[in-house]
Order: sequence, then C-alpha cells, then structure tokens
Amino acid sequence: MSAQPGAIRLALIRHGPTDWNAVKRIQGHSDIPLSEAGIAHLRTLRVPAELAARDCYVSPLRRARQSAALLGRGEARVAPALREMSWGEWEGQILKPLRRRLGDEMRANEARGLDFRPPGGESPREVQARLLDWLAALAGRGNDACAVTHKGIIRCLYSLASGWQMVGDCPLDFDWSCAWQWQIDASGQPLAQQQAIPLRRHGDSTGR
Repeated sequence: MSAQPGAIRLALIRHGPTDWNAVKRIQGHSDIPLSEAGIAHLRTLRVPAELAARDCYVSPLRRARQSAALLGRGEARVAPALREMSWGEWEGQILKPLRRRLGDEMRANEARGLDFRPPGGESPREVQARLLDWLAALAGRGNDACAVTHKGIIRCLYSLASGWQMVGDCPLDFDWSCAWQWQIDASGQPLAQQQAIPLRRHGDSTGR
C-alpha cells in the first residue's frame, strides 16, 4: 500500500491477551495487565521491518504499554486518544449475560450503532471524535506511524474509513496477529482500503 499524495500510513496493533479477555470480560478503561499467556505470546513476536522504523504511539493503559515494550517498541509515545472506549458501569461484566439480563433495553441500545452508550461510559461516536483530533495532528506531522491500542479503537477507525455504522457484526473479520494499516489523508480522515501486515516471529530476519 503506497501512500496517496498528502496521505500518511498508520498501522494499528491490538494489545496482547489479558485474563479478562480470556473470559470475555469487558475491560474498557479498566487498567488490566497482560496475562502470563499474553506475555509469553508477545515475547515470540516483533513488529515487521517496514513498521519498526516508524514513529510509534501507544494507549496509556497498561496492557497496551506492556505489549508495545514486548514488541520492541518500549519507546512508544503515550497518546491518550488511543485509550479504549469507556464502558462505564459495565466494565468487569461479561457481555452475553449482560445482554440476557437487559433484554430489549440492550437490543435497543446496540441498535443505535455509533450512538450506543453504556451507562456512565462513552459512545463510539465520541471515541471517533477524539480519534479524529489525534489523526489530524498525526497527519500534520507528515510521517508514517504505528500504534499499539485496543480492539474498540481499531473498530472505530475502520468505521470512519468504511462508513460502517457499527450496527450488527463487523463486516471485516480482523486477524489480531496482524497490524492493520490505513492511509490517513491530510485532514486526518482514514481512507477506505485497509491492509493486514502480519507480525513477525522473534528471530525471523526476513522482516516478514
């Protein structure tokens, strides 16, 4: 993916697994560390050569900062805009039982798509607003970049690029063993096409 004139390339990497991920517990802003299994997995990986020389940014949450360090990007700059969406009162809960308990109320809330909001939390549209401010500043610097962040942030950027309103299942089946790259135009708007860049195994000198 060669950048269009005036655009930069941004590759986003999801943090490694946590104990809460393993049981599908909602994390949001909760500052959960990587699990032992997550640490062991990331120790086997590195960012590809094409991303290793770029400016690198990271969510302020511990699971993302640990992941960046284990991937060899411990110097990554913290970007608050990359923090996961706040799930407010629902953080620590498991989504399927929550849906069963709330029934029609939850179905109506999820049908709002970009305006879905957990009590005391953020909507995806609000996450996109803070993300767009950061992307505009990033595009103004004119340098390709990579970032270690969260599933919710990556889905919000995909929504901005594709027009998906975040209703129903995501049209793109993300492979989290890859970095996901988009072009960002000079105004900070992500462009439609994305590219999956596999993370490489530690010790692989080919850069693939």
